[in-house]
Amino acid sequence: MAQRRNFCHESRISGFQGQNGRECVRMQDDRGDGWRDDLRRVLSAWVYILAAAVLSITAWATGAATGYAVILFVLLFLLVVFRQLPGEEVPTTAPTAPALQTPAADPLPLILASLDGIDMPIFVLNPEAEMIAQNQSAERVFGALLSGLHVSTRWRSPGILDMIRETTETGVPDQIEHSERHPSERVYIVRVAQVDPAVTSGADYFLLSFRDISELRRLDRMRSDFVANASHELRTPLASLRGFIETMQGPARDDVKAKDRFLAIMLDQANRMSRLVDDLLSLSRLELKAHVPPDQTVELAPIIGHVRDSLAPLAAELGVEIRLDLPDEKIEVMGERDELVEVFENLIENACKYGQDGKVVEVTLRQDVGGATEVSVRDHGPGIPAEHVPRLTERFYRVNVEDSRSKKGTGLGLAIVKHILTRHRARLIVKSEIGKGSVFTVRF
Repeated sequence: MAQRRNFCHESRISGFQGQNGRECVRMQDDRGDGWRDDLRRVLSAWVYILAAAVLSITAWATGAATGYAVILFVLLFLLVVFRQLPGEEVPTTAPTAPALQTPAADPLPLILASLDGIDMPIFVLNPEAEMIAQNQSAERVFGALLSGLHVSTRWRSPGILDMIRETTETGVPDQIEHSERHPSERVYIVRVAQVDPAVTSGADYFLLSFRDISELRRLDRMRSDFVANASHELRTPLASLRGFIETMQGPARDDVKAKDRFLAIMLDQANRMSRLVDDLLSLSRLELKAHVPPDQTVELAPIIGHVRDSLAPLAAELGVEIRLDLPDEKIEVMGERDELVEVFENLIENACKYGQDGKVVEVTLRQDVGGATEVSVRDHGPGIPAEHVPRLTERFYRVNVEDSRSKKGTGLGLAIVKHILTRHRARLIVKSEIGKGSVFTVRF
């Protein structure tokens, strides 16, 4: 019969160990075709033996010469048959030695190969909180850190260090929010967790990850600031209206001159609220379609001429002259006419209001050799301090709050300009010098 051998061996594949650490394998070494083939061969052999015996007896009884030849043939036949019978097999090779238990491969390269595909800084720590590896994102954000350094050499935040210590002692994952101000202000969710020991062949590794939430925090602050500023801007004219109404109902009930003056102020405050609501609605509408670029072509010169004509009464009231420098050739861009009218109205109106000391506002349209189109609005007013220029397009941001309110500004004009130009794939360039005025350039 064929031999069957049972043995167990240690199974380790790429640093991962099977359940219970051992895998039993039953191997069978079949030299024949199985027990059915063995039985069939034995029965066939006995049939041949019986037939040979009958022939031998017949040959002996006849005593013929051929009988001896038959007997010799039968003997040779039996010899061949018995050599083919199954019996104890003698191995032709040395017995296979049982598999030796080999040490597990280092799982760290496999862990790093997996972490390099994650777009988030991750460090691998040992139980002593020493950094032994980092993925590519960590090297890109924090720079290459020397292996073997304690985390305290890079992050001295007590919150991070306490969190890592507790996790290395208990194995329970934890996370905190951490802020860094150098080289720029960033906010991270820092998390530390232990790698499953079954994956690391019993070695203790911990992953320290940094998820950047700076943009989310910035948007939260913008939303909070917007709600606070909008509430304040609406509350101010409402308080004014309520105060004048109460005055007209009380002490000034019979004062005709006071009523006329108060009604004029109330109308001005109501118009201010109306402008603010209109600007808020414009911002909301622009944000809904900010990702959809315009699909039509418009000519810029007629738009600029229309804006100049519509602002002529305001310019005359302020004693400002609006000068246009438009080329003879036709210049077109991809855009939406009404939105571009709003852009140039805001820019030219601001130039007239805040640069009225210069008495002239110059609007220039030109196209360079590369095909880029620029519209520049220049005033000769007092100029804008350099520290204020980067924040001009923020909602409700004002260089001078009282001056802006006296000129009936809502603080949303340049924010609207920025959103419209972003949708038009254009940008706003601001240059200003104290005492020499400002230039606002729209570049398509």
